[in-house]
Amino acid sequence: MKKGLAQDSWGITGVHARIAETEGPKWWERNAGQNMIDIHSTQDFLNALSQAGERLVIVEFYGTWCGSCRALFPKLCKTAQENTNILFLKVNFDENKPMCKSLNVKVLPFFHFYRGADGQLESFSCSLAKFQKIKDAIATHNTDRCSIGLPKGVGDLSLLSSPLKDAPAEASSR
Repeated sequence: MKKGLAQDSWGITGVHARIAETEGPKWWERNAGQNMIDIHSTQDFLNALSQAGERLVIVEFYGTWCGSCRALFPKLCKTAQENTNILFLKVNFDENKPMCKSLNVKVLPFFHFYRGADGQLESFSCSLAKFQKIKDAIATHNTDRCSIGLPKGVGDLSLLSSPLKDAPAEASSR
């Protein structure tokens, strides 16, 4: 906010406060790019995870009032810009308290790492001084995935219409 002397319509000079027009978004409203997404609800969170496929997903739980969150944020943005193959989700604790509590987020900033079918890989609290912890987790979890080819199905076999479905299981004699 800028303060300055101004005259009102009555010609009286006084101190008036005015908001600078160049003031940008708050720190938590900034994003590093398309791979950094704000989460506003549990449904947003679930949708983002399901749409990520096999990508590594890093979820940052933060508070707008948290000094450690604010200090860490520029470094997290830089990491997101350097790792465009990773999806970064930002979850405001105060805006999503029930979800955060159900995910056992008790301190801020807090991070969850997810990957496709593997689900949650790791979770921990981290400050700016311990940012290496995030880099180490990225190095551990952001590796190329091994594949043995296309998934094999059961072909045309329909298990629901099988005559054996109601037959009792037999015990092995071994």
